[in-house]
Amino acid sequence: MSKFWSPFVKNLVPYVPGEQPKLAKLVKLNTNENPYGPSPKAIAAMQAELNDNLRLYPDPNGERLKQAVAEYYGVTPAQVFVGNGSDEVLAHAFHGLFQHDKPLLFPDISYSFYPVYCGLYGIACEQIALDEQFQIRVADYARPNGGIVFPNPNAPTGCLLALDAIEQLLKANPDSVVLVDEAYIDFGGATAISLVDQYPNLLVTQTLSKSRSLAGLRVGLAVGHPQLIEALERIKNSFNSYPLDRLAIAGAAAAFEDRGYFEQTCRQVIDSRESVVAGLQALGFEVLPSAANFVFARHPHKDAANLAAGLREQGVIVRHFKQARIAQFLRISIGAPEQNQALLDALSSL
Repeated sequence: MSKFWSPFVKNLVPYVPGEQPKLAKLVKLNTNENPYGPSPKAIAAMQAELNDNLRLYPDPNGERLKQAVAEYYGVTPAQVFVGNGSDEVLAHAFHGLFQHDKPLLFPDISYSFYPVYCGLYGIACEQIALDEQFQIRVADYARPNGGIVFPNPNAPTGCLLALDAIEQLLKANPDSVVLVDEAYIDFGGATAISLVDQYPNLLVTQTLSKSRSLAGLRVGLAVGHPQLIEALERIKNSFNSYPLDRLAIAGAAAAFEDRGYFEQTCRQVIDSRESVVAGLQALGFEVLPSAANFVFARHPHKDAANLAAGLREQGVIVRHFKQARIAQFLRISIGAPEQNQALLDALSSL
């Protein structure tokens, strides 16, 4: 049936999401989902929206959620954009901010949706190699570009780039948008949102899928200068005027308002991560320094693909990337304590 396709479709290389196995009783540590449920206040807010008003369209601008985000970060609602997961927010940013004559720059080991968006929107790109310790070198980005994007902490490595290094990038690229993709920032980093008032070329994206345990709700956001936000709004309103439904707006706003629950569950994940790192190191693994809700680890004497297969046989699922440079690493999500122990027990037996 491909004769009916638009010509460019056959050349697309789509993103492949992490496996969502259908088997029961799995220890699922492959998609960086939060082991703790959403804020009870978020659940209650969504339940309150399950009423006759579902016959009505939601607020196309998501004002309640923008206000909650603005209050949380000390910015104005005009500096906030909201969308259907951070992937949609990123797609709009690529479409509206990165289609220029010069190439978009991002790390060679990074979120694998970035090259997909470049293919979808016809954006030229250059992938910049991480250093031998899998860190971003700011000096390597001192070249002509039509924008810069990277996750912070990086994915799948978990390594964090310090705020002063981000500021160096912003100062060195005043005529390009620098997009900092902060899907995992709440597990050990400081958000670059603190810099948006100083740098009109900075856009920060976040998701409620990880630290706020709402991966099933699909809510993402961006914070930046109002002119950057206006570009995203123009793209969004040329694509889908109602990306967030009534439940999503209510639940996401309540999740931002419940700071106590958010801080408590983040601390639990961080504490678990440190104990998983210690357990892996005791088994001889090399573990990269992580500021995320996952770790990136390799064993000097064991093949990563064989380890992933052996874990799967014992009902533990982790993520293995076959990409050059990282083919001997496993990305392991941090689960609840009993899941983490099951992981370490299974690795011990291997």
